Amino acid sequence: MPAGWRFIAQRALTEEVIDWDVPFTLSSNPKRDLSGPGAMAGTIEPEYARMIGSDGEPILQEWGTKLYAEVDGAIRWGGVVTSTGFDNAKATIHCEGFSCYPKGIPFESVIVSGMLITPKDPYAGKDKNHDGWVDGKKGKQKVPPPPKPYGGPRIDVYDAFRRIWSHVQNRPHGNIGLRIDTHDLGELLGAKDGSDPWELAWWNNPDCGSTLDTLTRDIPFDWIETHAWADSTSNEIEHRIRLGKPRLGRKRDDLRFADGENITAIAKPEGLGDEYANEVFVLGKGEGQKMKRTQIYRYQPGRLRRVVTVVDKTLSSGAALRSRGNRELNGHSQKLQIPAIQIRNHPNARFGSWSLGDDILVQVEVPWIGSVAIWHRIISDELSPNDMCVLTLKRSDSFVY
Repeated sequence: MPAGWRFIAQRALTEEVIDWDVPFTLSSNPKRDLSGPGAMAGTIEPEYARMIGSDGEPILQEWGTKLYAEVDGAIRWGGVVTSTGFDNAKATIHCEGFSCYPKGIPFESVIVSGMLITPKDPYAGKDKNHDGWVDGKKGKQKVPPPPKPYGGPRIDVYDAFRRIWSHVQNRPHGNIGLRIDTHDLGELLGAKDGSDPWELAWWNNPDCGSTLDTLTRDIPFDWIETHAWADSTSNEIEHRIRLGKPRLGRKRDDLRFADGENITAIAKPEGLGDEYANEVFVLGKGEGQKMKRTQIYRYQPGRLRRVVTVVDKTLSSGAALRSRGNRELNGHSQKLQIPAIQIRNHPNARFGSWSLGDDILVQVEVPWIGSVAIWHRIISDELSPNDMCVLTLKRSDSFVY
């Protein structure tokens, strides 16, 4: 590896460092994702005797080893070894970020937000002759109407996110070491009147990872997994999930991404959708006339109405339906998008100067169109040892929060 790069291995549960310089050759560069775990893959060859730790166990074990990419003294990527393969003296290693861990883990408890509560009727059964008067009461007392049901306590979206992670990490051998931000989003789950509670219950066999993904997608909001040295003198690495408010990143007027300067290649420009539409009809939970639905439209002068229909039975709240509709509509608007750019380390934008979720102005030359300057969000980055980095992008105006 080039000077300044090294790969560090730890035991997954104890975080004991078992190798400070793993002889790892990248086959896919360390990739960080916005609201996702990211991945890294590589090989080790020929066979190294030191790939056995001092405890007699293999240094690289599936779900038993944490592996980090350190570049010039900074942790640029962290993950857990999820699969290995062996071909004679060559070992192939695939890693994913810590946030892949909840996938496949069942939720074994119950969380209900906005439960419909029906108070006990103190007069139930006290009008057996159904004359409207309380039985056996001296004097006449009319039976009052039963108490009305109401919505119970509701929890913030981020509280639900944290409680699922807490459930995962508090199980035996389940603490992968991630610390989750403590602030709230300010959006409560479930309907206020109790008509549509949000429920996560073990008897429905929910998957923790899938539930976290659904919350992220339907609300929506951003999160990022990060790894960094605790301090300059410590060998401890801190792991964190940063939660957006609801989005992460900011508009970067201080950075420049331009063709012929720091951009060395661009992916083929494309539209945001295969078929044009300016209206989305979203059908959600329920059947018949009780089915949840909404319509989102953005008509343009001079263009005919075109509609795409989306059916998603997991959607029940108006906010979730609208969010899905806006995302779908953005995906059919046919605006020009640069899917990815390759950049070199340059004073315009030094490596490490941006964050996932940042909005950057991409200035490139596009065949048949000419010079364009379009704001995009960074949704993933891949740093390579040859001092290049690939940024995966989506148009900034395609995001709705």
